[in-house]
Amino acid sequence: MRPLNVLAASVAVAALTVAGAASAGTLDDVKARGVLRCVVSTGIAGFAYPDANGVWKGFDIDFCRATAAAVLGDPTKIKAVTSTGKTRFTLLNAGEGDVLWRNTTITFSRDVGVKLRFHGVNYYDGQGFMVKKALGVTCATQLDGASICIQTGTTTELNLADYFHANGMKYEAVTIETNDEARQNYISGRCDVYTTDASGLAATRSTFTDPDNHIVLPEIISKEPLGPATRQGDAQWSDIITWVLNATITAEEKGITQANLDSMKSSKDPEVLRLLGVEGSQGVELGLSKDWAYNIIKAVGNYGEIFERNIGVNTPIGLERGLNALWTDGGLQYTPPFR
Repeated sequence: MRPLNVLAASVAVAALTVAGAASAGTLDDVKARGVLRCVVSTGIAGFAYPDANGVWKGFDIDFCRATAAAVLGDPTKIKAVTSTGKTRFTLLNAGEGDVLWRNTTITFSRDVGVKLRFHGVNYYDGQGFMVKKALGVTCATQLDGASICIQTGTTTELNLADYFHANGMKYEAVTIETNDEARQNYISGRCDVYTTDASGLAATRSTFTDPDNHIVLPEIISKEPLGPATRQGDAQWSDIITWVLNATITAEEKGITQANLDSMKSSKDPEVLRLLGVEGSQGVELGLSKDWAYNIIKAVGNYGEIFERNIGVNTPIGLERGLNALWTDGGLQYTPPFR
């Protein structure tokens, strides 16, 4: 039998070992790996898609790059983990991705039942319908009996069923798993209608050779607040993702852009100085360098720059800011203060 003091020491060492293992989180894993793995879609124009050289680009990808800039100091150190509506949460919870930056709706069941943590809304959306002009349909209540392409494992399935039931209509569901599969089925005539988030419809329409021959109907039948998600149980990583998004919105609120970033370091605004790491200890509190938010803006710009570059009115997607304008411009984008 070992002396009591030796046994106590062994127990203490074991406890410290367990505690150390428990405290090791996603941030440590990402830093050790040197690459941030973002769960993204299989490809949606303007949001997440590989270019001709296989480099992933888009609105969602820029937020992935922003996270890598904050955590690793290098926005190029990312890996896109592609996922369908069915596999996205499984991949994240299985640890095959570090964060989900993907067109994903925040819901009660996903937050509580799927054991995810959501960290704000980076795109306010709603479900709509797209049809060919030749169909002669001008509103969604004329779709009785239509065949409709719909992605499985999404909130759009339930929304569609509720909308048609409420309006006493019937439809034939043509189930697909990816946006590309929906596009092919819709173009070939396998379905009369494609339904998904309105932003996704605009993105898909932009890829057609004849986009003017397709219309997105005026009805929006749901609320689809899209935002980043992480696994539950890692408070530090949750804080980082939350404030990566908040940093881009605050930068736009404060007029900080990629072009004027360095000059803003001499601002008289204390919040700007805290955001850019000139004052305060917010980087240390997150477990990051003091210039973490500076690195974000240098890499991808502020929220408005990310939006306009990828999906704004001067892109093929052609989306207005709408609800995604800053709160000061009549939109819903609003961030807690950096204080």
